[in-house]
Amino acid sequence: MTLTAIGLIAVGSLLGGSHIVAPEEHRGARAGDGIVGPAGMVWVEGGTFQMGSDARPAQPNERPAHPVKVRGFWMDQHHVTNAQFRKFVDATGYITTAERKPDWESLRVQLPPGTSKPPDAALVPGGMVFAGTSGPVALDNMALWWRYVAGADWRHPLGPESNIDGKDDHPVVQVSYEDAQAYAKWAHKRLPTEAEWEYAARGGLEQATYAWGDDFTPAGKQMANVWQGQQAQPFPVTGDNARTSPGTSPVGTYPPNGYGLSDMTGNAWQWVADWYRFDQFQREAALGRQIIDPAGPSESYDPHEPGVPANAPKRVTRGGSFLCNESYCLSYRPSARRGADPYNSMSHLGFRLVMDDTRWQQEARRPKSATQAMAGP
Repeated sequence: MTLTAIGLIAVGSLLGGSHIVAPEEHRGARAGDGIVGPAGMVWVEGGTFQMGSDARPAQPNERPAHPVKVRGFWMDQHHVTNAQFRKFVDATGYITTAERKPDWESLRVQLPPGTSKPPDAALVPGGMVFAGTSGPVALDNMALWWRYVAGADWRHPLGPESNIDGKDDHPVVQVSYEDAQAYAKWAHKRLPTEAEWEYAARGGLEQATYAWGDDFTPAGKQMANVWQGQQAQPFPVTGDNARTSPGTSPVGTYPPNGYGLSDMTGNAWQWVADWYRFDQFQREAALGRQIIDPAGPSESYDPHEPGVPANAPKRVTRGGSFLCNESYCLSYRPSARRGADPYNSMSHLGFRLVMDDTRWQQEARRPKSATQAMAGP
């Protein structure tokens, strides 16, 4: 089995301020707009909402809708960008998983029992890269549009010949769950729980289809960076007849949602903290009561991915990406969810972070020193 094939199986479906204020003084506000809070973050006031969806086009893993309550938290206004991630790497010397030789033991648990180890020469650093097709193809074989590319990493998201020059304000991609956690530790933040993420993505719109309402293109306006080639050619065609070449866009290009958060759907998928269970919402709904600040399951379970053990480790990804479209994944919706190998890196997968208000107040009181840059922003 080639590393490309292994990679395809492992992919799965895929601070500043001068004084301290109480959360009541900054709810719904963005730090910097006369508000003292973590720089670049938005205060999301806690509340109760219906998590998941029972309406079309919700998939089985999004059902049923069930009541969940979350406490308030600060959330990054947008994805972590290339510039922000570079600051982290420069300060710490961190090497991402895509820049390291793949660990066979981590790969093995994502593969059918008995899969032979490939030659060491095939285990080379790299990541999964979208490779569009020249014409329509069957959508049941993602090997037709995904490739494991040696040398693909966050600095070279499409392979060693690519770069991120002029893209400081784009989401960092080709980062694994492990990479996101390392950045979060350095930044004194954390990945959001799945419940926090969906609550924030809805922007106060209860059970709306999209983060901005029920109309995909209100008044003909594009609201998110999703697949835009469908008017000329269907996904995954990127030939001469496609309307646009797919890729990330600068954060904040499209209108924010009701909480002032940009790109909660589209642009790049986002890692969240939870283990992925296909049936998690069914399990939560079966409790018959409101759940408060759910932290997710203790292990993964997904019996629906061919060739991958049902208990293979997966973390939840949310939000969809520039590749999502009506004919294939339709995941640019707040309730859409997928699981992914936590060691995997892809050209359409990034993250954003949250911070508890108590942590922010601790950070604001923390004495600043010459070594602060080594300890995060």
